[in-house]
Amino acid sequence: MIRKALHVIPSVGPRRGGPSVMLRQLAANLAARGVQVDVATTDDNADRVLDVALGRPLRDGQVTYWHFPRQTSFYTVSWPLQAWLAKHIAEFDVVHIHAVFSFATLPAAYWAGRRQVPYIVRPLGTLNTWGMTNRRPWLKKASFHLLESHVIRHAALMHYTSEQERVEAEELGIRTPAVVIPNPVATASTGGDGDAFRQRHAIPAHRPVVLFLSRLDAKKGLDLLLVAFARLRQAHPDAVLVIAGDGPDALVSDLKRTALALGLGAQAVCWTGFIEARDKAAALAAADLFVLPSYSENFGIAVVEAMAAGLPVVITNQVGICHDVHAGGAGIRATSLSAVPMFPAASACAPIPFRRCAMSAVTVVFPTPPFPATITTRAVVQNRRR
Repeated sequence: MIRKALHVIPSVGPRRGGPSVMLRQLAANLAARGVQVDVATTDDNADRVLDVALGRPLRDGQVTYWHFPRQTSFYTVSWPLQAWLAKHIAEFDVVHIHAVFSFATLPAAYWAGRRQVPYIVRPLGTLNTWGMTNRRPWLKKASFHLLESHVIRHAALMHYTSEQERVEAEELGIRTPAVVIPNPVATASTGGDGDAFRQRHAIPAHRPVVLFLSRLDAKKGLDLLLVAFARLRQAHPDAVLVIAGDGPDALVSDLKRTALALGLGAQAVCWTGFIEARDKAAALAAADLFVLPSYSENFGIAVVEAMAAGLPVVITNQVGICHDVHAGGAGIRATSLSAVPMFPAASACAPIPFRRCAMSAVTVVFPTPPFPATITTRAVVQNRRR
């Protein structure tokens, strides 16, 4: 019987995107099922830090959060977090570690092993092929050989969020017992004020909106998106691309220069910066089509939120849930990492007059969110009892 569970994650900052959102949802639902849930993390929030009490318990609903100061942004090192884990990890029945190639993973796995507490590893897509070959590949190869492979080998269970993530991880020779449990997704992002969003960003009601809503990161395929959207504008000159999210200044500046070079000025692309909560729901309500052209995505929380909001979606075949989307008829799955097939296919999904023409398919296939939090939570609890 699992009575006390500890989640360890480098960051729950909203600017870190999906992993932070998912962790809060999972923790809250586990607590609602009678599990005492604590989360040990840092004050990291991408290029800034959270304004939270450090080293003291912070209650959020039924979940207790422990935040510790990070000493470095790279690797999210926090020695106070390590010290707390050494002292308290034996108090829990199971430890759920979120992320690899990050400092918090190592003391969590080490002290769980020393105290004979079983631990689960959820790699957050960091073992996917694209990440291993495009994000500091030599450093990752060395680190995986010396550190992460040891952590994974001694884990009680690997928690993947899609079959695609499991397959790519096992190509590295990982043979630890594994389970595929989708991320829990709440429906809080539905029911927003789309008209208010359009007015705030000066987008007339007649103009169709293509929405990208995610962190701005190299793996998100925004280079593909801008080229594809420039081609789409030839057939739909009134279309507007809304890019909702932020990222490193250098990357954002480069993307804006690329957009201008493609003839995509302020009338064609709306850069909102980081949005959350009410603004996020409003953006989904204002949109006619959602796109996520990632080179690598272990799941795709934003895709599910878009479908829950009634939007047809266009994604690449590197998004973890692409097969579910394709099988359900809820959107278009581009079959290659190229701008070429992305929006010609989208035109079939959203032709003139562009207005939510795939709404019926989405609501029939997914009358409720396709990955409800209650089902995911139940699966996590059952697999922790193994």
